[in-house]
Amino acid sequence: MSELVTARIRTIAVKLGLPHLADQLAAFVARADEPQMGYLDFLDLVLEEEHAVREERRIRHALRVSKMPHHKTLDDYDFAYQPELDARKVRDLATLAFVEARANTALLGPPGVGKTHIAVALAVAACRAGFSVYFTTLDDMVRQLKAADAIGRLGSKLRTYLRPQVLVLDEVGYLPLARHEANLVFQMISKRYERGSILLTSNKAFSEWGQVFGDEVLATAILDRLLHHCEVIAINGPS
Repeated sequence: MSELVTARIRTIAVKLGLPHLADQLAAFVARADEPQMGYLDFLDLVLEEEHAVREERRIRHALRVSKMPHHKTLDDYDFAYQPELDARKVRDLATLAFVEARANTALLGPPGVGKTHIAVALAVAACRAGFSVYFTTLDDMVRQLKAADAIGRLGSKLRTYLRPQVLVLDEVGYLPLARHEANLVFQMISKRYERGSILLTSNKAFSEWGQVFGDEVLATAILDRLLHHCEVIAINGPS
């Protein structure tokens, strides 16, 4: 292939937004010279590699904007350390049927049993599958909503937690909330109801949520919406 044609193809590739083709054109041409590689095989090679590069770039971006504290997967989780945990049930969640159904998942158990690890692993799977994800602790979300409410920007800040298809709400119950704070949580959960999935972790049983939210009636209203479409997994093994 002449240098003029190579330069022209590289220029067109850049204009079409195909940076991998532009960067690797020489390598592609060398592979095209291999015996028995037809035109369709060469085109398939170029498009497949460009798609793979774009997909990896998309996943990296999705993981970055999700704000997750790490990107561990279920393969990194030691199910043998939690023999009472139904590994098959957790892996079924990784099919993301609950996300497609806009349902919720709750992981309950004492500190240190791997609730956040599993939640993040499911969220990573969601990112890879093309779903938008956002991670926050309950405490940080409440703090952000209170600050926005104080300056009349509550609606705008709520959209941060309503927009993603999967909201990971970590550490529910670690700190009790005042009634005004609990009401902000209720607003968010009510607006997400049947619009997107919530994937939460909590060290408190649902029977204790009245203490967490400072009001039994409000806690019941929150639970009604969360549990209507929800898979609940209890992890009661050692820390």
